[in-house]
Amino acid sequence: MAKYRGKKKIIEQVEVQGIAAEGKCIAKVDEQVIFIEKVAPGDVVDVLITRKKPNFMEGTPVHFHSFSPDRVDPFCEHFGTCGGCKWQHIPYPIQLKYKHQQVVDNLQRIAKVELPEIHPILGSSKTRHYRNKLEYTFTNWKWLTQDEIESDRAIDRRALGFHIPGRFDKILQIKNCYHQPEPSNQIRLAAEKFCKENDIQFYDLVKKTGNVRNLIIRNSVKNEWMVIVQFACENEKNAQLLDFLKNEFPEITSLQYVINNKPNETFHDLPVEVHHGHDYIMEEMEGIQFKVGPKSFYQTNALQAYELYKVARDFAGLTGQEVVYDLYTGTGTIANFVAKKAKKVIGIEYVEAAIEDAKINSEINGIDNTLFYAGDMKDILNDAFIAAHEKPDVIITDPPRAGMHPDVVDMLLKIEARKIVYVSCNPATQARDIGLLDAKYKLSQVQPVDMFPQTHHVENVVLLELRN
Repeated sequence: MAKYRGKKKIIEQVEVQGIAAEGKCIAKVDEQVIFIEKVAPGDVVDVLITRKKPNFMEGTPVHFHSFSPDRVDPFCEHFGTCGGCKWQHIPYPIQLKYKHQQVVDNLQRIAKVELPEIHPILGSSKTRHYRNKLEYTFTNWKWLTQDEIESDRAIDRRALGFHIPGRFDKILQIKNCYHQPEPSNQIRLAAEKFCKENDIQFYDLVKKTGNVRNLIIRNSVKNEWMVIVQFACENEKNAQLLDFLKNEFPEITSLQYVINNKPNETFHDLPVEVHHGHDYIMEEMEGIQFKVGPKSFYQTNALQAYELYKVARDFAGLTGQEVVYDLYTGTGTIANFVAKKAKKVIGIEYVEAAIEDAKINSEINGIDNTLFYAGDMKDILNDAFIAAHEKPDVIITDPPRAGMHPDVVDMLLKIEARKIVYVSCNPATQARDIGLLDAKYKLSQVQPVDMFPQTHHVENVVLLELRN
């Protein structure tokens, strides 16, 4: 049955059947697919149709007739408005079930290759407070709750929090975030309060006025803390805020700042100044130290990254005699992690700064069998490069979400390494590449890994072995 709200259609009594791509749920009405946000499998809802295409519709719930027996109460007061942790209402074992199925579906529908028995997904030991990096934005035009909109009292529009999904100019004020352990929340709340009490001007994302822009908080398994504050300009009050954070939180071992007057908050092309402590924090994995600077990439769930890398190393089956290529090596985390079990590891990465970090991480750990090169993968991985550095026995590849460039896939088919270990944060593009590599490689092992509890994201590691 259907009714209308203005020109938009409402379909009543829709039973949610499952979870589809990108974390939205799926239902069928009269053989037409509806993708629905903010629901759980088993819910029965009235759906406001927000988008209609020939093959599918999209909608949002406007009334719940009954809730799924598998639902749980979200633990965060910001659930439903904040863009993170969208699966809080789904129990963690069921989250894992759907993530595992997402990997299976992509391999079946996109790769279309013969599948081995797929290992059960590796869940995260921590389902809250598992992240080691958060970025918050200051604003003088915060997102208002319904109560604030309807209130007749004056509302302070200054806030420090997360961007509302799809809005660059609206920030949700965060009271408590369950992503990162303490003192992360305390640092954010204290910084916001200090700026308000000392008339430090919050940045206006539209008018490009004000000063304090962005707060980044990083921590490590060694319990070291890095805080980076972005300011729009030099100001005597900048040091006041930084001194306050230094004195209030002795846990901060690296306190840095950036002067950024660009239209966006990215600062990879800007100098970062140290106000207190070191210009880095240290991570550790199986005794290997990793130096993490303000611009360094490091897996945001460090404990689960260790499990992921162990899978990749086990799949590689190294004996100490192998030449290993680590493609899209980033800061060389995987390369350095497997180096002690390889003859030589060669890492390639597009970002030059990341390659410098990779070299430093080898140096501080006394690892002398790694080489790192910066360049576009499709350009640098060629016949001349192979001739200069020996043909690899094993290739480990961990590309970005877009997967590997077709030229890189073609080169892997030409190289014919005995094994390819493919680590992916996007099972769909991974499945596409596996389908292309099937010309010479058999898919022999599949291990899904959950790096991001309370979200739909899933990582996957596969082993491809050269056909005889």
